[in-house]
Amino acid sequence: MHMPVRPSYWLPAHCADRAGLKLVVALIVLDSAAPCCSGEPIPRIEYTADEVVVWGTVLQQLRDLLPQHACKEFLRCWQLFDFRADEVPQLEDLSQVLQAHTGFRIRPVAGLLHPRDFLNGLAFKTFHSTQYMRHVSRPDYTPEPDVVHEVIGHVPMLADPDFANLVQLIGIASLGADEKQIWHLTKLYWYSVEFGVVREGDDIKAFGAGILSSFGELRHMAAGGARLEPLDVFQPQPKMSYKDGYQQQYAVLDSFAAGAEQLKAYCATLHHTIPLDVRIAVGLQ
Repeated sequence: MHMPVRPSYWLPAHCADRAGLKLVVALIVLDSAAPCCSGEPIPRIEYTADEVVVWGTVLQQLRDLLPQHACKEFLRCWQLFDFRADEVPQLEDLSQVLQAHTGFRIRPVAGLLHPRDFLNGLAFKTFHSTQYMRHVSRPDYTPEPDVVHEVIGHVPMLADPDFANLVQLIGIASLGADEKQIWHLTKLYWYSVEFGVVREGDDIKAFGAGILSSFGELRHMAAGGARLEPLDVFQPQPKMSYKDGYQQQYAVLDSFAAGAEQLKAYCATLHHTIPLDVRIAVGLQ
């Protein structure tokens, strides 16, 4: 019988000491994801009692903060998922909800994904996700994407059509990008999908998964702990910070539709290198 590797058992106890986590898209997952092929159900994971406690701890703490600080799209889509503190959600169940609302689907990955591969998946409405749980010693923090980050931070937002369109456009841009442009798109993903905020009247609300899935980062945002910079997809982006504590900068959108328009304009500069059949497949023709 195939026994999955459980990273929370063998990774060092202190998340901050883990090396090699260069990109938010460096995804390390359970070996049990390997047999999952397109069209097959995502393998269901039997989480340990300790892992369920970690999930429940984070969920309960975020429930106190999200109503005040998450964007309205997140709060609306949150209602689509019956998140319970005593049960870690299964990716297959979440994927079915996403497919019904935006056409996105979840795919588990085994090993590391190159940024190009991860971003290319978004073009075809495929979100590659981890299934493992952060270490029980640090329920408040993980420097790499774990199931808490994926499920709480990313999944509800991917059920919103306008946001899902924005994410797909980043992916579509990657199809015609060279290596330098891939790095630029990776930073755009970081400062929007991971650490973006949006204006709602006079308020600033979180939509980035790195904020929404971390009660420490959410408090940091609410306290005005980071500077706010308008997202300009054509300009070079700052160095990504992933191990220096909380973020020092968030990208601000006036709306997801406005962000999507910027990305469409950027995509248009790259489309000439994308084959016609691929352009048709992702809805460019």
